[in-house]
Amino acid sequence: MLRITSAQINPTIGDIAGNIALMLRAARQARDEAADLVVFPEMSLTAYYPGDLLDDANFQARVEAGLAQLLVATRETPQLYWVVGAPVRRSGIGKPFYNALLVVKNGEVVLQYAKQLLPTYNIFDERRHFEPGPDVARVLRVGDVQIGLMICEDGWNDDGQDYLVNPFQRLADAAPDLVVSINASPSNIGKREQRHAVFGSACARHKLPLLYVNQIGGHDQLVYDGASFAVDAQGAVVYEATRFAQDVTTLCFDPVTQAFTQRDGTDLPVVPQTGLPTMEFYRQQIVLGLKDYARRCGFTQAVVGSSGGIDSALTLALAVEALGADHVVGITMPSKFSSEGSVSDSVVLCRNLGIKSIEHPIKAIVAAFEATYATSFGEALQGLPLENLQARVRGTTLMEYSNRFGHLLLTTGNKSEVSVGYCTLYGDTNGGLGLIGDLYKTEIFELCRHMNSTAGRELIPVAIIEKPPSAELAPGQKDTDSLPPYEVLDEILKSLIEGDRLPQWERARADSEMSRLQSTPEGVALITRIQRMIARNEYKRRQAPPVLRVRGKAFGSGRQVPIAAVQYA
Repeated sequence: MLRITSAQINPTIGDIAGNIALMLRAARQARDEAADLVVFPEMSLTAYYPGDLLDDANFQARVEAGLAQLLVATRETPQLYWVVGAPVRRSGIGKPFYNALLVVKNGEVVLQYAKQLLPTYNIFDERRHFEPGPDVARVLRVGDVQIGLMICEDGWNDDGQDYLVNPFQRLADAAPDLVVSINASPSNIGKREQRHAVFGSACARHKLPLLYVNQIGGHDQLVYDGASFAVDAQGAVVYEATRFAQDVTTLCFDPVTQAFTQRDGTDLPVVPQTGLPTMEFYRQQIVLGLKDYARRCGFTQAVVGSSGGIDSALTLALAVEALGADHVVGITMPSKFSSEGSVSDSVVLCRNLGIKSIEHPIKAIVAAFEATYATSFGEALQGLPLENLQARVRGTTLMEYSNRFGHLLLTTGNKSEVSVGYCTLYGDTNGGLGLIGDLYKTEIFELCRHMNSTAGRELIPVAIIEKPPSAELAPGQKDTDSLPPYEVLDEILKSLIEGDRLPQWERARADSEMSRLQSTPEGVALITRIQRMIARNEYKRRQAPPVLRVRGKAFGSGRQVPIAAVQYA
């Protein structure tokens, strides 16, 4: 019987001492629960992914020192095997590091394995710093149990479609009793079910049980949900760790029956086939992403421009859940075009959320700009420049508040509007982080209703949810003056931006809408117009704050498109 502790921890990139402390705490628990080995996530020493910090000589020295400190820490639990992830320097031609798995016991490295499959697509860029490991299997014997070891992407190619080598097959050829995979698998909608399907299929094909340990936490754009799991030799998921939280759990594994049980030998609870409902997933992912972003960047408070619209309302509600009402401020900045309802709705929203609300009118500031513009340039400021001026005055005001009081400014753009450039650079794009920038507008409405339903009360006023969307930068302005209805726009955007990365149920709907539009000249013209709007506004997105990724393809590191390019002839 093997006792194995799944240590799903939340390491911080570059905080090597802090990450070792997290690992030591989990190892002590594993020791106290009589575990034989404790398994940590991929790159647990540095956290995933340090990026170009790996090029910095000081960081490299800290990694080397950290590896030495790690060896010392393991001496506190001399009978326990630690399975950890770390960048390990290599020699010879090629990149300077391996993305390595180390097995350490009582101050000694007893096994090293280098990751073979280095993802370089979407949000991943591992070939930038790492060299692939040799095509060999590494197996650790603990008592009577043979444990095969691998790292994340190594397990994703069992169908042989993406790489020329198949580490899972190579490991199966070594005939282990159990496979252990360490991972840093970022979360997006449908990713949990995708992991279960890929690894369940591989385990069933090779008749091998597997333990999959993942990291959690927010790291810039990316959020890792944990959701570590165990699969039996028939491909069924029989254990799942908590999502979006640290979870250190000791399991028992019987090599004879190939069965996992709880630490006391009793049966594990049944793992539900489906995960969180989509809106609850979005909510938990964004809340964890903001918590960790703020904590790791040294912010305890946030400020949001409260327009009385749905985007700022949702941003405020999510910020309150992540940071607490006492740590969030909403600033209302009415202009001469603002409706009375926008101001009053903002006041009600802030009262419902229990946050501080400040009113800072911008009418006089905009008027002063108009007067000096006319004097200097000999013409009145009007049309789009006047609209953008209002957004920039608001953005400047919010940045002044952030500078003076130390609040993190949260930008409020959604994916629909950011896609087509329906935003003002250096205005409503100001900020340090976008919470809802990977949510389409139709999803914004749905998530607001979900937040109210979950709270059991009207957190976000129904008046805000039901009012026609408007930037309120001109008399009687509505979003539909410039854009097609969001129900149509969002399906076009999903098809053009995410395509085959859409979950199956969304892809079918988007394809159906695109087919309908392509059947008429007007629909074809609309698609072409949206394509050009996406391309034309790449420069805005490049200068905007990072957005928390919740979908399969988000703006930012996962979509690298040149600004100066002819995308559509």
